[in-house]
Amino acid sequence: MADFRASTNSGGSSLAGSNRDAANRAASNKAKIARRVIEVLDYFDDNHREATVMDIVRRYDRPQSSTSELLSSLVELGLLRKDAWSRAYSLTPRAALIGSSGQPEIVRDGRLVRLADRLVAQTGLSVALFGMVGLNAQILSWRPGPRASASAVRGLFGGMLEPLSHAVPGWLLLSTIEQRRCEGVIRRLNAEASEARKFSTAELAARISEYRESGAGRGTLGFGSSAQVVAALLPGECCDQPLVAGFVYGAQDKVNPDNLMLCLEEAIAQTLGQPGAQIDGGIATVQAFPSAA
Repeated sequence: MADFRASTNSGGSSLAGSNRDAANRAASNKAKIARRVIEVLDYFDDNHREATVMDIVRRYDRPQSSTSELLSSLVELGLLRKDAWSRAYSLTPRAALIGSSGQPEIVRDGRLVRLADRLVAQTGLSVALFGMVGLNAQILSWRPGPRASASAVRGLFGGMLEPLSHAVPGWLLLSTIEQRRCEGVIRRLNAEASEARKFSTAELAARISEYRESGAGRGTLGFGSSAQVVAALLPGECCDQPLVAGFVYGAQDKVNPDNLMLCLEEAIAQTLGQPGAQIDGGIATVQAFPSAA
């Protein structure tokens, strides 16, 4: 009888373990699907108004069959449309409008988009918007500029993540955290960093203190790129979470960082200070800023 009970308990434990494994696999698959949906939406920008299945497959190294099924599902949900002749996919207005009503006013009325449009138009350089996700900085929006050197911006796209401690965008975002709490975050970032990415917590704390005063910075972009960035925090009253906007350029690009900073600060003050309705004929007027770059 004892042997029977042991055998029964062993079988029950095995079944419970199998059920847990199946539940974990299902949860993991759901997370992968969610990630891949966002990747598809992130793919589209000024240089990629349309995408084929293979465009998505090559960008994110995904299986072709499941990518094709995913794109078809997004068409059924009204987030993408498929051209019957070219078989290319493009975003629908629904993709832009989902969640917009719950966003801060600068997002809802288009001022944040107009800011990026203005900066690209004035300088021809690439422009990025950065935000904070946990202990990571993220490229929330990537706008490639027409005069940007391909080698400097190659491999950069919306959605990329890296620890806040790595480069200028993360340092600016860290500067928005209350000082005492920020010191704890810095220690944790250093503790979790690989040996190759360890840093002096005192030096980083001093740098972030400077950024806390200035609200702006320049230097390494990060995200696995050799590019440089001139960046500034957006006004805190504009949004309920810290955001950073910046110009991205390569070492070979002939730019004047001081003038880029003036251009950025002027655009932030003028664009984010205007309600969405104050646009001539519905189109923002852009003044040239030739000395910026």
